[in-house]
Amino acid sequence: MEVKLLSHTPEPERVVATAARLCYAPQAAEEVWTGFTPETQWEFINKLVDYGHLSPFEHVAFTFAITGVSRALSHQLVRHRIASYSQRSQRYVDEAAFPVVVPPTVAAEPAAREEFMRVINQIRDGYNRLTALGIPKEDARYLLPNACQTQLIMTMNARSLQHFFGLRCCRRAQWEIRELAWRIRREVIKVAPLLFRETGPACLVQGRCSEGAMTCGRPFTREDVDQEH
Repeated sequence: MEVKLLSHTPEPERVVATAARLCYAPQAAEEVWTGFTPETQWEFINKLVDYGHLSPFEHVAFTFAITGVSRALSHQLVRHRIASYSQRSQRYVDEAAFPVVVPPTVAAEPAAREEFMRVINQIRDGYNRLTALGIPKEDARYLLPNACQTQLIMTMNARSLQHFFGLRCCRRAQWEIRELAWRIRREVIKVAPLLFRETGPACLVQGRCSEGAMTCGRPFTREDVDQEH
């Protein structure tokens, strides 16, 4: 898996702070924009988070290139609807030698990995036989598995990313999308630490688990995040 931050709204923290202060300021937007210092931005954004006033976070967006992930992951990812996605098409791209994502539980057990790859190779052979018979790629792709690797471009605003981290950084999230969430979080913290330092699973951010009786029983700590993520 690779995650690269391609672009983002310039000066994202100043944009958020300006949008929020404008709601209550008699000055013009340009005056509010120039009136912020790094220190006052920090103070103002902390207040927004404390008050739960998060709509100003929607004014800034981040665009990522995501590669080496499975179709199983992308099917979960697009459930986060306040975002934009462009994904490699199996209708037009030849998948004759499609690479796969192997789950860690399968990779760790030689017999399981052997069986996994045996079936994958059968699917590759079947796909290639169909296309050789003149079947369009858009129909031959019906054989392709969730393990098939894909790549996509995703754009998401800061508020949606906060929500995404709350759900997908959790230990109970599926392993692949959990890894993606932590990788994305690392990327955005580099460019907007004020907006994202207080993000992550509910056990970390709110001090309680949002999963109720289904809790993993292993809440994240700041030390876990610093060491692991």
